[in-house]
Amino acid sequence: MDKTPEGDASIIGAILFLESEPVSEAYLAKTSGLSEEEVAASLQRLCAEYETPVHGFAPIKSGGGWILAPKVELWEELKDHYGKKNETKLSRAAMETLSIIAYSQPITRAEIEAIRGVSADGMIRFLASRDFIQEAGKRDVPGKPMQYGTTQEFLKYFKLGSLSDLPKLGEIERNRFDATEGEQG
Repeated sequence: MDKTPEGDASIIGAILFLESEPVSEAYLAKTSGLSEEEVAASLQRLCAEYETPVHGFAPIKSGGGWILAPKVELWEELKDHYGKKNETKLSRAAMETLSIIAYSQPITRAEIEAIRGVSADGMIRFLASRDFIQEAGKRDVPGKPMQYGTTQEFLKYFKLGSLSDLPKLGEIERNRFDATEGEQG
């Protein structure tokens, strides 16, 4: 293969095509023999190339790595047929609990319950069994309650590159997530 920016992008595109799970830039560098700077430039080049409407897929950052996947706007039309067969829709209660954890992490069960107004034990167990949340240490207060946070699987499921890709909360929503002294927004 030619040692040109086009050749570098070509090899990175081929690796992404062959991988079924998101891969890190370090993995792409090791596999391709390119430097991390060359990988970053190649990914940037590929992203620009795949922006054209003729392409139905693109390299996307998901779950802490890169993957070649259908464009987000096309995935809604295709996910019923091509989505994981064992993937079930999350209930409203599960989505609500997961949202609280995602926006407030690390957060304790009691804090989740204060925001939701109902017991969170079942939802915490369910979300942990789906690998969407995990224990994130203990809070340094009396009783040392367990804290929870989201996982890489959460990022992959919602096609997020990182937590900073979560939709921004407006003031009303931020007040809802503020569980201090029963204030309501």
